[in-house]
Amino acid sequence: MTAPGRRSSTFTRLLRHGFTDASAAERLLDGAELSEVRNDPVLLEALGRTADPDLALHGLVRLLEAQPGATARRELLDTVIAAKPLRDRLLGVLGASAALADHLARHPRDWEALVTYEPRDLHPGVEEFERGLADADDPVALRVSYRRCLLSIAARDVCGTTDVAQTAAELADLATATLRAALALARADAPDDAAQCRLAVIAMGKCGGHELNYVSDVDVIFVGEAVDGADEGKALRAATKLASHMMRICSETTIEGCIWPVDANLRPEGRNGPLVRTLSSHLAYYQRWAKTWEFQALLKARPVAGDLTLGAEYVAAVEPLVWQAAERENFVTDVQKMRRRVVENIPAAEVDRELKLGPGGLRDVEFAVQLLQLVHGRADASLRSGTTLDALKALAAGGYVGRADAVQLDEAYRFLRSMEHRIQLYRLRRTHLVPEAEGDQRRLGRSLGLRSDPVTELNREWKRHASVVRRLHEKLFYRPLLDSVAQLASGETRLSTAAARERLVALGYADPAAALRHLEALASGVTRKAAIQRTLLPVLLGWFADSADPDAGLLNFRKVSDALGKTPWYLRLLRDEGAAAENLARVLSAGRLAPDLLMRAPEAVALLGDGDGGTGGLTPRGRAHLEPEVLAAVRRASTAEQGVTAARGVRRRELFRTAAADIVGSYGTESQPAEADQGALVDLVGAAVSDLTAATLAGTLRAVVREGWGDTLPTRFAIIGMGRFGGHELGYGSDADVLFVHAPREGADEQEAARAANTVVSEIRRLLQLPSADPPLLIDADLRPEGKSGPLVRTLPSYAAYYRRWSLGWESQALLRAEPVAGDEELGREFVELIDPLRYPPAGLGDDAVREIRRLKARMESERMPRGADPKLHTKLGPGGLSDVEWTVQLLQLRHGAREPGLRTTRTRAALAAAHACGLLSEEDTATLDEAWVLATRVRNAVMLVRGRAGDTFPSDPRELAAVGRYLGYGPGRVGDMLDDYRRTARLARQVVDTHFYGDRP
Repeated sequence: MTAPGRRSSTFTRLLRHGFTDASAAERLLDGAELSEVRNDPVLLEALGRTADPDLALHGLVRLLEAQPGATARRELLDTVIAAKPLRDRLLGVLGASAALADHLARHPRDWEALVTYEPRDLHPGVEEFERGLADADDPVALRVSYRRCLLSIAARDVCGTTDVAQTAAELADLATATLRAALALARADAPDDAAQCRLAVIAMGKCGGHELNYVSDVDVIFVGEAVDGADEGKALRAATKLASHMMRICSETTIEGCIWPVDANLRPEGRNGPLVRTLSSHLAYYQRWAKTWEFQALLKARPVAGDLTLGAEYVAAVEPLVWQAAERENFVTDVQKMRRRVVENIPAAEVDRELKLGPGGLRDVEFAVQLLQLVHGRADASLRSGTTLDALKALAAGGYVGRADAVQLDEAYRFLRSMEHRIQLYRLRRTHLVPEAEGDQRRLGRSLGLRSDPVTELNREWKRHASVVRRLHEKLFYRPLLDSVAQLASGETRLSTAAARERLVALGYADPAAALRHLEALASGVTRKAAIQRTLLPVLLGWFADSADPDAGLLNFRKVSDALGKTPWYLRLLRDEGAAAENLARVLSAGRLAPDLLMRAPEAVALLGDGDGGTGGLTPRGRAHLEPEVLAAVRRASTAEQGVTAARGVRRRELFRTAAADIVGSYGTESQPAEADQGALVDLVGAAVSDLTAATLAGTLRAVVREGWGDTLPTRFAIIGMGRFGGHELGYGSDADVLFVHAPREGADEQEAARAANTVVSEIRRLLQLPSADPPLLIDADLRPEGKSGPLVRTLPSYAAYYRRWSLGWESQALLRAEPVAGDEELGREFVELIDPLRYPPAGLGDDAVREIRRLKARMESERMPRGADPKLHTKLGPGGLSDVEWTVQLLQLRHGAREPGLRTTRTRAALAAAHACGLLSEEDTATLDEAWVLATRVRNAVMLVRGRAGDTFPSDPRELAAVGRYLGYGPGRVGDMLDDYRRTARLARQVVDTHFYGDRP
């Protein structure tokens, strides 16, 4: 029995050596296998140096127990105690890999593979591994031999004999030897097939790049040819059998595990294409059908097994195609697709633990290096390496990447790959997720040499390196561009003009020469302004490149900077407020409207910051805040014209605020994803522009009345919003549909009151359309009684008389959206009381009235559609467009509004919801109509934002069309999807319209 004092001392010593379960460790040390050496300080210290001393001790005991007899156990234990190289290797593996400990327990004499310690054993090549696999005469024996070789690689890795790059290269060499051995077994099983064909195995991906993981699919492509005199068809069938058999040998799982899956999905046509093709068939595919990502994958192609001469011919044939990929028409679009696909494929629950695919992960480094190779490797053969770190070194040597940046990225990549290796080594499972359990993180941290506080140190170092990688696009793409145009200290590396242009083209800039001029103007010189610009531009260039029109973004930024560059707060805002710079980049590259508004008053850029600064940031301001500001500005003006100019200035600023909020909400930012609820953005824009228009009209009315009549007009005067204005649904390019109504004051002369009212109307329209730097506000009064032929303004009795005697059905329908927006509030309420019986008839609509509305709608569809327009893509008049949805809703309001209070609203979406609530529309039909209306409205807003002028259909210009797609949430290259989705949405909406508007449903 162990004395309590001694047990306490041993317990403490075990904890000091890094054991976490000292009680279990003490029991194992007291067991029969280790009882003789349990107090040996050499053994305890060696165990303490491992990644997981508990795991290492447990594995050592299992290995001793598995030895065939006492003599073998004694031999192993004596060697462990006496031979430091073996001790460090064996215990290092046992402390890092439970899977290799299991292998040693099944094959207890394989520990002898770690005894050899010759110079060639430090960095074995393919030939040495082939010798290690030479005795494997069946698939099971091959798996055992593979694990034995893997044991040696892992031992060198965990002991620090090889670094991460050498380990990855050794793993690739072992994979090469294994593929050759597996193919030899397949040939031996089918000698007749082997005699008919030449078969080359081309390694791709990490195996091709000499940077394989411990556990990874081995990507390959097979090339087959007939031997002299053989039939090509039979030869390809024979080669396919051999390739399939070789893949099964490597991929099948037994008690010895799986070597690794052989993945041939990088072949032409992927899994749908033939497994083996001839060289000419490969070339025909790559020349006609291959996508950009396939050429990127071919960067790492390397013949490894089979007919190496045929493999070399394949690589030589496809290499010129690889280095022409950057010249392909859709190169930028394809690259952007691949870049986004990386993050899109990560499950949300795993994104923060993904070493490979997550933000700041390994794929980011590899992708950026490969893209730079494709761009610059056309003219510089030194960049054509399939190994990431070698390619990065060559990029730095050639001046395509800054030396300091390359060093940082090299360190980050090595650390992340080391983490990946040690995570996979533990169970020999294919994973790239950082474990969540503290014990697993502790073992991982210790395996990387972090011993003081392994978990804390691991997470700190991981996040630090990931942060470096997250900036890789700034590091690798943009800063060298600035170095090429800025004034640099002697000896600093800079891109040549040609190389800088190539990089801008690869990033999507259509006019690289102009872009370089803008960069030179912004970043050259030694002023504080130029220094700050050089700090900002790398990130801004990336955001511009994410848009449909990077050239416009950069040009607009130069214009804003020229206007505000000497203003102290401007550059400080962009430098110090995280959201401001990204918001500005999104706004400047999204189209013409927002930049045009900003150029007329560049100080509005302050709205883009994090703080409100008294302006409220990007949140649109409601009428309760806008109208007092407008009226105060009018009060300060000395004339009506000056007052309206001030009101229009407020309108311009607030239009910019709304447009910017809409763009940022639609595009999203790094810190704030795109707004998921498209309807919310439509409501935001509609309410904001409508409130702004109402406040502008109120200010203009006040300015006109004050100048002509002082404080009191001889008649009460009100402005009634109609159409989309009355419905709070105005877009950026909408006119303001209105009616004007007045009521002479008590004792006032009616003719004088009428003259005053008409003068007010004329002045309002004139002042709002005066030529100015501010966008005009067009007033449309064509919905008034008698249309363009009728008086612009009427009294309440005149409206009542007209509606009583002459009103047509369409006028009652138009009045459904009438709402007072400015002027005398009491008069506005009286007007609403007057028209309510017309728009919500107590008896509903008779059949004749319904038929008349349907006839009018059908005639409008046929007569108003612009010549040459595609009806299916016309957002207003086309099937399933705005008109279809609104007329359907309005027919329901006319028929049922008198008895259903919820339908008495001027807003389309609210009326749709009310129709569903009272059982007039099913939930599905309501959702279909709402989706179509929201989408059509978004398209119209997008067209105005992109083109700077209103339009009811999609632009024909490809770049403008792509910008509309980005606004609607479609990534690069998905314009076709956008148009298809619009047609589908509109078609479904038209089916609902056919039922509820043209059908006979009650």
